[in-house]
Amino acid sequence: MSFTARFAHVNLIAYDWRKLAEFYEKVLGCERLSPERDASGPEVDEATGIPGAHVRGAHLRLPGVGSDGPTLEIFQYDPAAPAGEPTINRAGFAHIAFAVDDVASALDTVLAAGGGAIGNVVSLDVPGAGQVRFVYATDPEGNIIELQHWSAR
Repeated sequence: MSFTARFAHVNLIAYDWRKLAEFYEKVLGCERLSPERDASGPEVDEATGIPGAHVRGAHLRLPGVGSDGPTLEIFQYDPAAPAGEPTINRAGFAHIAFAVDDVASALDTVLAAGGGAIGNVVSLDVPGAGQVRFVYATDPEGNIIELQHWSAR
């Protein structure tokens, strides 16, 4: 490889970036970073391949990664393309996972904040790694999140 790489961010496209960012801040402990993004013009059109694209949003520091860690970038495009139905087994990126201390309590908090549940909380033994207790849920816009807690077996 002729270059080095470091993981920088994951981008999440929202219908309402401010509302979705607030969910990730209040429910999952992310921290909004400055500056907010508001970009349009020939460079944005050329980079995205979308004529007349207007991008707004912000980066959120993920919990537990420190000031140099990767971020969650929540953007809103004008115009927005319609979303497909998120499913846990769709090819491509499927979900973002958060380690939590209590999976059931975290799920209750997600649900109270307008998110949804996909399945039930389960525990799974992973040989050589321990036991993971997890559940798949959705944020208020239907994006899939995994809530997980690992313990030694």
